[in-house]
Amino acid sequence: MAIANSPSKLSLPQHNPGVTTVLEFLILKFPAISSEVWQQRMVDGKVHWHDGGLINAQSLFAAQQRVYYYREVASEPVIPFAEKIVFQDELILVAYKPHFLPVMPGGEYVEECLQNRLRNKTGNQQLQAVHRIDNGTAGLVLFAVNPSSRAQYHNLFAAQQVTKTYQAIASTVNQSVKHNQQWEVINRLEKSTPKFVMHIVEGLANSHSRIRCLQHSADKALFELNPITGKTHQLRVHMQSLGWPLLNDNYYPQLQSNKQNDYSKPLQLLAQQLQFIDPITQQQRCFSSQTELSLV
Repeated sequence: MAIANSPSKLSLPQHNPGVTTVLEFLILKFPAISSEVWQQRMVDGKVHWHDGGLINAQSLFAAQQRVYYYREVASEPVIPFAEKIVFQDELILVAYKPHFLPVMPGGEYVEECLQNRLRNKTGNQQLQAVHRIDNGTAGLVLFAVNPSSRAQYHNLFAAQQVTKTYQAIASTVNQSVKHNQQWEVINRLEKSTPKFVMHIVEGLANSHSRIRCLQHSADKALFELNPITGKTHQLRVHMQSLGWPLLNDNYYPQLQSNKQNDYSKPLQLLAQQLQFIDPITQQQRCFSSQTELSLV
């Protein structure tokens, strides 16, 4: 059994979804976790309020109150690739995340994630990622070193004030591409079924990407991608919509959710560069992963 060293947290919603107790809400929110498991966690003191007070099976739902709990999984995979610290000062840390490693705990991962690896490596348990990239995507992730300035760095991404540059390799078997050909993709993305998959729908646009072909071979091509917005799976869906699915993508165009990680075939998507004006120092920041994808 793998148990998280640090708690996860959630805020109870302002509008009660029709429950009486915190236990009922947790069962509703996390249907894959049984009532018996939540009750045992409560008995073991692994569910509590923001002030440390323990939550039990009879604790009443309290709107907008924070609930902390410790995630558990029966067996946690170990990702056999190493992260790298690219830059660190008193305000931020920029790290290179390898393919397959999640940024934060989730699903079958409790401690095996970039954030916890870096917390252990640096000794700073306050280190917090201010944005995320997919598990399958490699590349740069920005962390706030201090809780006091965390929100300011998070807001850079929320306000689209970070220039992000990605590389991707896609199949061109079904559609050819020309060198330096460019596209601007603007549309609306929403959750599909299952809910962790996104799809394009009619309506007001909420996603925007700029894409350019850097080079190509007989059956694949290397692209540069600049996501203006940051919707889940945005680049993967936008590339698929243009007719160029990313190599080794287990979600698009066809979902293969039960497929085990094949470490010899990583998703060909790399978060290569980050640029922004630092909200604290007002200086230009520019970071590179110092890696590239290759058609060879």
